[in-house]
Amino acid sequence: MAVTAFDYYSKKLSAERLRMAYEIASPRVKQYLNAEIDFALERMKPGAKVLELGCGYGRILERLTTKAGHVTGIDTSLDSLLLARQTSAGTSFFLAAMNAVQTAFKDDSFDVTACLQNGISAFKVDQKDLIAEAVRVTRPGGTILFSSYAAQFWPDRLEWFRHQAGLGLLGEIDEAATGDGVIVCKDGFRANTIRPEDFEVLVTELGLAPKITIVDGSTVFCEIIVP
Repeated sequence: MAVTAFDYYSKKLSAERLRMAYEIASPRVKQYLNAEIDFALERMKPGAKVLELGCGYGRILERLTTKAGHVTGIDTSLDSLLLARQTSAGTSFFLAAMNAVQTAFKDDSFDVTACLQNGISAFKVDQKDLIAEAVRVTRPGGTILFSSYAAQFWPDRLEWFRHQAGLGLLGEIDEAATGDGVIVCKDGFRANTIRPEDFEVLVTELGLAPKITIVDGSTVFCEIIVP
């Protein structure tokens, strides 16, 4: 039976299973994961008010609190949010169950809004709506960060997903349908990639000016300064 992206991240690949997916990552993948967070932290002023879209079990939130003054994470998986709270070990951040394209926050609520680790693709929502909502909740002059996988990282990314599939965290990889930045599982799961030119189109069509940066040879970052 095919599963939807919501089923994966709210049920199949959530909480402890999601944490395992990161724990089994190779040294090169862990380098990529850390480089993403480091880049985001560099674009954050001390004491900033920060929102993470798709925070999962809190893997990134804990790092953000080392610099930000107030950190909020939202996700659609209650199990992942519960794990984030249970394992925070005194780390202070606010958690809420929300859809990233329709949050309950007021306009101009945050200094930085971040959606990392290919969330813009993984959420399976309208990507323009997602960017527009991030703009709405970020103050003028604030920073929005979206990221996806760089093309040159493909071999390491594919091997990581194969490892996850081998452990039953993902469905079996459909090797015939997988390629060109897209990973397809036989149970219906599909992981796409947002290329630099895709980010350019999405953001400019909203009347905004994106800054595209390749970080660590593994990540495409789209940075937006809210006008």
